[in-house]
This record gives sequence, C-alpha cells and structure tokens, in this order.
Amino acid sequence: MRLKNIFPLLCLLTVIACKDEATKQDTAQDSQRPNIIFIMADDHAYQAISAYSNKLIETPNIDRIAKEGVLFTNASVTNSICAPSRAVILTGKHSHINGKVDNYFPFDTTNVTFPQLFQKAGYQTAMFGKLHFGNNPKGIDEFKILPGQGNYINPKFITKEGDTTVIGYVTDIITDFTLSWLDKERDKNKPFMLMYLHKAPHRPWWPSPEKFKEYTQKTFPEPETLFDDYKNRGTAAKTAEMNILYHMRYGHDSKIRPETLERMGKVTPEMEPIPGGFTYPYNRMNAEQKALYDPIIDSINKDFEEHWPKMTDEEKMKWKYQRYMQDYLGTIASVDDNVGRVLDYLDETGLAENTIVVYTSDQGFYLGEHGWFDKRFIYEESFKTPLMVRWPGVVKPGSQNDDMVQNLDFAPTFLDIAGIQIPNDMQGESMLPILNGNGSGWSRDAAYYHYYEYPAVHMVKRHYGIVTKKYKLIHFYYDVDEWELYDRLNDPHELNNVYNSPDYQDVVKELKEKLTVLRRKYKDSTALDSLYIKKYLEGRKEF
Repeated sequence: MRLKNIFPLLCLLTVIACKDEATKQDTAQDSQRPNIIFIMADDHAYQAISAYSNKLIETPNIDRIAKEGVLFTNASVTNSICAPSRAVILTGKHSHINGKVDNYFPFDTTNVTFPQLFQKAGYQTAMFGKLHFGNNPKGIDEFKILPGQGNYINPKFITKEGDTTVIGYVTDIITDFTLSWLDKERDKNKPFMLMYLHKAPHRPWWPSPEKFKEYTQKTFPEPETLFDDYKNRGTAAKTAEMNILYHMRYGHDSKIRPETLERMGKVTPEMEPIPGGFTYPYNRMNAEQKALYDPIIDSINKDFEEHWPKMTDEEKMKWKYQRYMQDYLGTIASVDDNVGRVLDYLDETGLAENTIVVYTSDQGFYLGEHGWFDKRFIYEESFKTPLMVRWPGVVKPGSQNDDMVQNLDFAPTFLDIAGIQIPNDMQGESMLPILNGNGSGWSRDAAYYHYYEYPAVHMVKRHYGIVTKKYKLIHFYYDVDEWELYDRLNDPHELNNVYNSPDYQDVVKELKEKLTVLRRKYKDSTALDSLYIKKYLEGRKEF
C-alpha cells in the first residue's frame, strides 16, 4: 500500500523537476536573446546629426551610438512621409502592399507587424511616444502614445488605462516613460523590444524653454542652395510649395503673435494663416510656462515688427531660415539630451552589454537646401535617413557602411537578430550580414522609391524611381509625364537633370530596365498607380 501511495508522488515530483529544468532552460535561452531599443525621431535630418556633419549642431549622445557601433551613410526610405514610413517599418512591406500610401487613408490593421511576432516569440514589447496612427498598437504589451501628431507642451497620451495629459515637455516625458518601464515595470527575466519614439523635431517646432532661450541666440550657416532657382530641373521642383520664404507661416512656424501681425497690417509675402497656428500650442501652456516663453517670443516679435517691413526678399528669406533653424535644432538638442539619459541608464545597469540600440528617423528633411523645408521628394535630403546601430560584441565600433539599406529592412533585421522566422511576404532584407561583418551577404544594389500624396499640402507630385550609389532615375506622373536623372557622384546637390544628355543615354536605358525589374519584384505597377489615384481623388473631394 505504501509503494502504491508513493508512486504518484514520485511521478509528480519528476514532472515538477522536469518543468523546473525546462523553465531554467527557457530562462537561460531568454538571457541569451538580445534586447532591442528602437529609437526613432520624427523628421530628423541626417544633416542635423554631428556624426554626419557638425555644421549645424553637435549631438554628442546620438553620436555615441555611431561611435560605439556602425553609421550607415546610404540609408534611405521607400516613401518620404510620416505615417507611410512608419507603416513600412512595422510591416517590412512597401506602401502599395501594406496599403498606407499616404497620411490620408487609415492604416490597415489586418497587416501583421513585427512587434506582434516579437510578442508571440516571448519578447516583452513596449512603445512610448509617437506612433502617428491608431490608438491600440498591435503586439505591444505596454504603451503610452501621442494621439496623431501630438503636442510639444503638456501633451496628451493614449494609454491602456485611458487618455491622460502630462504636464511638461514632450521629449522629456517620453523619456521618463521609457526609463520608468526599463527600471520598474518590465520583467527582468525576459528579453524586450522597446520602441522609443520622439515627436521632435516635427513641425511646428517648439523647443523646451531653456533650449528656446539658448538657440534663439545662435546663428547658423546657410546651405549653398538656399536661393536655388530650379533652373535645370523639371516641373515638380518648380511647383512644390515648401519654400521657406513663401510657405513657412509667420505664427505657426516663426512664433509671430497674431496681435503683432494685426498691428502691422499687410505683411508680405501674403499667406493664409494656419488656424490656431500660434495660439493653439501657446495656449496649452500654464501661467508658469508662459512666463518662461514670453520674454523670448516678445523679443522675436519686436525684431520682426521693427525690421521686416524694410527687408528685401533675400533678407526675409535669411531671417526666416534662421528662425527655422533656431527652433528646429532647439528641439533636436532636447532629443540628444534625452537619448543620453537612456544610454547612461543602459551603461549604469549593465543592460548595454546585451542590448542593441538603433537610432533613425522616419525620413529625411530639408533644412533650407533648395530653399525648402519638409520632405516628400526622392531628392537627397528627403530620401536619405539617419541610421546607426550599436551592438556590443558584434558590430565593430566606429565603423561605417554605404550599402543601399532602407527602412523596409528594419523589420526583417530585428526578427533575424532575435531568431524569429521572417514571414515570406516581407519585402525587406535582413541587415544581419552587414551588422556581423559579413558584407558579402548583402545583395541590394538599387533602392526603390514611390511617393503618392498629391495633390495635397506642399504639392509634391507623385513619383517613383530607382536609386543606386551612382545615379537616381525618377518618373513624375499623374498630371505630368517627366523623367529626371541625377549623377549622385558628380552632382551631389542634384542641380542638373541629365536625363536628356547624350552622355547619359546608356545609363538611362540601363536604369529604366532595372526600374521595370524592381517594380515587378516589389509587385508595383501602373495599374496600382491608377487605383491609388482613383481612391485618393474619390476620398478627398476638395481635389
């Protein structure tokens, strides 16, 4: 009887021992899988990171990622506009496949995103900051995200517990959430994939009070092409509406109070104000915050009211460029400070040793080049995006890479790093061969690009194109049918369209053939072009 009674107990103890051993093995396996922190700013131009160029600003903390990892010098996006870029990153698919071709149509939530695959594979997932679309990100265990574009001052956040407004400056707050989760909220026995997503430096640019005070005292060098006349370019460059002088708003962008403009009467160039462009963000401040901002805003307004009417158009352009840079770069200075806070935490806690840190932007941005602000074009400053990756023990510190990588590649790369199967329908390539030093494993020699949102704000025409290290071939379509070719090595500022030059006809022929192959490879077509035009015009009756 005793043997009969003890046998089930022995079996139970054996099962418990086996489970304990399996748990230990799972825990050991988890401890080997690297953590991933994906840091993305919004509209952060590579020209405004000192690892690329220190002409405008020093970003020592962001530079640390490149200094201790790899800096990509030829990274680009597939569609240079905020929400579509984020959809490409999440899905690993081009815009025409994931359906988020522009900022107008909603994201198709039936898409499988890489955070879902991480969550399914046992990773903890978290997201803090700006997603831009949706209010319940799939595959994310914990999130606090800004609704839509969000606000710089006293921002509102969407959380699992409901919406909440947090008093303070958005860049600091997003970092506070991130550090709190890392330190107190995550399960420290499991690997994590954390998305740390800044609103800055998205328009309208409101620096923190201390950065606002500091940066309005600075003067910045002008780009060589600030007064570009688009002489040797096509219709698209000539008709785009993103010129600093003519399209950047007095209140929304330059912080000119409505009462100042009212006192001054007619101000040239004349432009329709954005409703609430100055007053909406300003009125989010409490009395204490206004007291910090007011002296600087008053100083800007006094200078504007006194000098603007006497200025030439050239002087006005220069004035607005400086105001643009002061505010844009001021917001980036806070991003850099806060990235430093996160890197310091990783180093101090020992997490850095098994944590991959990625820094990027959702696309490039114009900082006065060609007289422009904003993005959208396949032209260089918009097409290229900053990208750097730190992976201790794997990535060689201080290395650089010029391969044709794209934001399309982020999802398959992260999955590959974590040992998670990459879905067959993802169109990007894993960058793991580059990161682990096996550059021969990288196959792409040409990037594909397609922009859709037209007619719309900034009026950048629809276009697609192919980009290699040497050349860029572009087809503008819909209400025009124009081709452009740029020699990237001999004409880095893209001032001369050589599409019709006899010297480049062999290049045109070769690139057109390659472009046809790429469109077929990525399942893009003229039929899809027409479909998205039809849907857009039917949905946006104002056009």
